[in-house]
Amino acid sequence: MSTWKRDFASGLVVVAPILVILFVANWLYSALATLPFVPRIGPPEGQTPSIPPSSLFAPVAEYVEPLLPALYRFAEVFVALVVFVLIVFSAGYLMRTTSGRLVEGFLDDMINRVPGLRVIYNASKLAVETALTGTEDLQTPVKLEPWDGMRMTAFKTGQTTSDGREVVFMPTAPNITTGFVMEVEPADLDETDEKVEEALTRILSAGFGEGGNGEAPPGQTPVDEIGRTPGDD
Repeated sequence: MSTWKRDFASGLVVVAPILVILFVANWLYSALATLPFVPRIGPPEGQTPSIPPSSLFAPVAEYVEPLLPALYRFAEVFVALVVFVLIVFSAGYLMRTTSGRLVEGFLDDMINRVPGLRVIYNASKLAVETALTGTEDLQTPVKLEPWDGMRMTAFKTGQTTSDGREVVFMPTAPNITTGFVMEVEPADLDETDEKVEEALTRILSAGFGEGGNGEAPPGQTPVDEIGRTPGDD
């Protein structure tokens, strides 16, 4: 891989996620400010906000007045966030009760009866659960050798069976929300020096991402060295 391609790819990996975050944040900001239940703060639609002459800010009115529309919009977004947090906490408290679990089960059953809506509902619910759970429940990465010469990545769950077998989770790539729960003899597990994040990076990238320091195993060529010739740098 040529130097300029490698530099462009490295820069894209850094810049692209930031642009996505900024885009999503801007969209959420605009969406929250236009929610129907958010009270309007400031003058009516079409009227230019101004500072009364008797206000303490009258001496700096010419500097503050241009900022008033943005300040009013920020206040509306803040109110929307407060209302949203209150709704979330109220729903979370309700889920601790039997009535809450019954309501959740009823909603799941009703929404899953609608062909198109159930896909969106289940996908968003799974995404939230995955994001909140993160990698906290995954323990040490290990290697399994189901066949001679082939190794697969799995994670200890910290659980054992009654006969002493280790319970491990082997995720699929690149969707780690699915996989296999297996009961394996401890002697069949190979411990690694990898961190959970490093092993997940390799799985989420379908093997193309580099975990750890990106060094290739002995006898193998690093990915970014393939196709290079001496003197390319």
